[in-house]
Amino acid sequence: MRQAGILMAITSLPSEYGIGCFSKEAYEFIDALKASGQSVWQILPLGPTSYGDSPYQSFSTFAGNPYFIDPGTLIEKGLITKKKCDSYDFGNDPERVDYAKIYASRFKLLREAFNKANKEDKEFGKFEKNNSFWIEDYALYMAVKASFDNRSWQEWDDDIRLRKPAALKKYKEKYKEDIRFYKYLQFEFYNEWKKLKSYANSNGISIVGDIPIYVALDSADAWANPELFQFDEDLRPKAQAGCPPDGFSATGQLWGNPLYDWEYHKKTGYDWWIKRLFSCFELYDTVRIDHFRGFDEYYSIPFPAENAVNGHWEKGPGYDLFKAMKEKLGKKDVIAEDLGFLTPSVLRLVKKSGYPGMKVLQFAFDSREESDYLPHNYNSNSVVYTGTHDNDTTLNWFLTLRNRDRKYACEYLNIPKDAKKSDIPWFFIRAAYSSVSSLCVIPMQDILSLPAKARMNRPSTLGGNWEWRIKKGAFSSSRQKKLLKITQLYRRVNKASKR
Repeated sequence: MRQAGILMAITSLPSEYGIGCFSKEAYEFIDALKASGQSVWQILPLGPTSYGDSPYQSFSTFAGNPYFIDPGTLIEKGLITKKKCDSYDFGNDPERVDYAKIYASRFKLLREAFNKANKEDKEFGKFEKNNSFWIEDYALYMAVKASFDNRSWQEWDDDIRLRKPAALKKYKEKYKEDIRFYKYLQFEFYNEWKKLKSYANSNGISIVGDIPIYVALDSADAWANPELFQFDEDLRPKAQAGCPPDGFSATGQLWGNPLYDWEYHKKTGYDWWIKRLFSCFELYDTVRIDHFRGFDEYYSIPFPAENAVNGHWEKGPGYDLFKAMKEKLGKKDVIAEDLGFLTPSVLRLVKKSGYPGMKVLQFAFDSREESDYLPHNYNSNSVVYTGTHDNDTTLNWFLTLRNRDRKYACEYLNIPKDAKKSDIPWFFIRAAYSSVSSLCVIPMQDILSLPAKARMNRPSTLGGNWEWRIKKGAFSSSRQKKLLKITQLYRRVNKASKR
């Protein structure tokens, strides 16, 4: 079945109060997806973000981001007033998220709502019980972290850093109200998300979620389960994740995530990973697994390090993990993020898994060589994108291409010399839609033909990322009709759109 969808983060929705959330604008976006014939909404990870605001560095792999809780819903429940919401400063730029202002204000608003909420709600109690395997550690982690001025657990006092029983008991008692607050936020997050996802599914829209391969060092996962990672006896990292020097970075990328102790995971039948994946499939219809090549081989960099130059490759779990996943969870819809330099063993792993890989048009037009990313080289078991959240917008990427590569792209896509700038991304969109890939996903920035300032992320940079928001009304009915036309032309239309 041929399908099409849009890639846009929840944060990018034009919601009130400074950041996209599970508000009426999210429901309106689903309506717009349906009207334009789309079948898929691909989002970025939903976890609570830390320093740098990256959804790929989260305080928990199981928890949801409290920023996504809709103040409008809290107003409807009578937990806070609109006047109170309006009194907070969440930033005033409708096209950018001001994370500093969101951080300073959002939790104050949520705490006020929590103070009025019914803590004895039976559904709340049921939620706590059903999620006890992660929420107890997460809520305690966040409460203790706040008591240490939000520093990472690596900088806490040794008794609680090392999870001594007496310290755990002391902190649980001392911060029991804060712990309940963080649990309540998760209860509200999950309820709102499940309602939104249900609405999407009822309109023929499936959700593609994203699971980062690694967890953050500054996370409840690393603190509560140190045996899962390559830590020394003092629970300090022995090595860290990243990628080697390449054409994009002479010193490579230093991500700082702790590396897994894959031997331990294997001994447990990959129990933690199975729980993690199960949780993802509760949230999403399809899961895109980030950095898929890391399951074949992963890049290990000594800890500490200034850059990624002195790393080396280690063997990952390979197909063994996915075999265990299929045995425990059954057949699930997965997209393998198989970008970057792919060795023969990585290609074998992707093929054996059976999961569709990714094709990105921005990687296709190197005039010096034949590329697997050119549409004539695709197979149907793939997902095609013009670009990803890590790429520049297609318009700016095209305008800044080397002359010979831009000429090649123009010849391949039949882009006339006098083409309007706003039309250029649509030549790439058409190429993606016309390909044999079973799924075609286009970043919203390309559908709107936006320039560089709408870029979502610049890898290996800190600050100014993850901020872009769609201007209210930008995905207009005329733009939706234009997208619907191309979706119909290449037989990718959502069946629900025809009703």
